[in-house]
Amino acid sequence: MKKEPFFWVTISCGIVIMAFILLPLIEMMTAPSLAMLKETIKDKDVVRSIWLSIYTAGLAALISFVLGTPLAYLLARSNFTGKRFVEGIIDLPIVIPHPVVGIAILGVAGKNHWIGQIFSELGIRIMGSVTGIVIVLTFVGMPFYINAAKNGFESISPRLEKVSRSLGASMFSTFFRITFPLAWRSMLIGIIMCSARAISEFGAVVIVAYHPMIAPVMIYERFEAYGLKYSQPVAVWLVTICLALFLILRILTLRKPREE
Repeated sequence: MKKEPFFWVTISCGIVIMAFILLPLIEMMTAPSLAMLKETIKDKDVVRSIWLSIYTAGLAALISFVLGTPLAYLLARSNFTGKRFVEGIIDLPIVIPHPVVGIAILGVAGKNHWIGQIFSELGIRIMGSVTGIVIVLTFVGMPFYINAAKNGFESISPRLEKVSRSLGASMFSTFFRITFPLAWRSMLIGIIMCSARAISEFGAVVIVAYHPMIAPVMIYERFEAYGLKYSQPVAVWLVTICLALFLILRILTLRKPREE
């Protein structure tokens, strides 16, 4: 059967987009030699920065899971005045320029703000600390978790929960025995998306905590000081971790084909 021109237009656009995404990444991934990659991963500073990125991104995902799950469930199950407004606020960190995020967080956590004064009295330091990094990564990553979890809860029929409640189960029992087991895939996807977004953050982190240095900040510093040759190997290792996260994400989102 002869293909229509529109089909070839879609194929051509797809090829251009795939090339646009893949060519720079392939070039970056293949530029450093294996010897350079081995030497880089033996660098204690590099390992420390990559581990700090993974650790802080994981903490951000955990915080998003604990605090974001109840809100995601509320948004999925309830219709209330201002719901769209709340959803818009949740998505704000996605569209705000990330250096602005860092400046905004410092404005609240600084000594001139009452919240910053409370932190100071409690001995909690935000600027130039792991705590500050985690706060920033949670800020930019939480929308991805909440939206994924919300979609998962919306895909579950409320009738199942109503049946459980009619049999005398509490809301907590219903959630952990019925809803949670059915939505775990979406929640795990949200955790992975939150972690992947957090681990790649640079703009907000560099404002709040240049040191201790996470991997994106180290890549920037090495590029500024030494150029591509010494920044690319660190970037390759970081991209490899991000690709692994997204590979897991794609595997989890695979659906079994429906039986005819």
